[in-house]
Amino acid sequence: MTTSANVAAATDSAVAEPEAADSEAASQVAGPEAAPDVAESEEAGKSPATEATSPAPRAPWLRDFYENPTVPVASGEARTLRQARMLADALGSVGPGRPAATVLDVGCGDGSAGAIAARVLGGHRVVGIDWSQDALRRAAPRLSQVVRGELTGCGLPFASGSADAVLFSEVVEHLVDPDSALDELRRVLRPGGHLMLSTPNLGAWYNRALLLAGVQPVFSEVSLRRIHGRPGSEVVGHLRLYTARALRAFVAASGFEVVKLAGAPFHGVPRPLRPLDRLACGAPSLASILLVHARKV
Repeated sequence: MTTSANVAAATDSAVAEPEAADSEAASQVAGPEAAPDVAESEEAGKSPATEATSPAPRAPWLRDFYENPTVPVASGEARTLRQARMLADALGSVGPGRPAATVLDVGCGDGSAGAIAARVLGGHRVVGIDWSQDALRRAAPRLSQVVRGELTGCGLPFASGSADAVLFSEVVEHLVDPDSALDELRRVLRPGGHLMLSTPNLGAWYNRALLLAGVQPVFSEVSLRRIHGRPGSEVVGHLRLYTARALRAFVAASGFEVVKLAGAPFHGVPRPLRPLDRLACGAPSLASILLVHARKV
């Protein structure tokens, strides 16, 4: 078994950052500033001007943080494939008597994860949704349809019960109000509709070792300016982290039945430790990334 010191040493030099939220999260983390309407111009995403009466520079809203094109929005391919295959198994193939399902990729970011999912889902319709105009511009070439929408304010621009499935990939950890977010996802799903949610695991095998060594866990952030007390250097805006137990309980309390909880590897794990990371997926509570398949009840 790798010791805490060894894990800390290896990750200090090589662990990369988890991806930032597919930027739908920005609609919830903007602070007191109201989210712009879907019909507003692309200029709506710009930060408000600093008040003339303020002598000090204003700290940027988190909305501005997620609109920054240098903040990564792509997800790890291994996680994307596992999640898409779980959904493909749940939806089945398109055929006689089984029309194409409508799958909403909420927080689609640059569309790379949605494009992979669309290939795996074969024939089912994947619609990318994001608050960020910049993300939608990047997603448009990859997805057949993209829509501007958000989880707060007026909610997603879809009727209640109109979606067969929702992909919610690495978004929940960035939200100020995850309860309202899951309420909105539940609203747009039909009865029995599928929720495929993924998020980094606070209880990942290396995080347990790092904590024993007195090191801040990977995926956690204490500042929006820089990383402190743990491996890595790239800030991606994580506000909440879940263990497998907490995630299962949270999803169930939001009106869903948890069908399956699985694990996926994290692309930022140092190469020598990746076989161990893949092995840990067999015990989801130890995996790097948590994958939940749940159904609306």
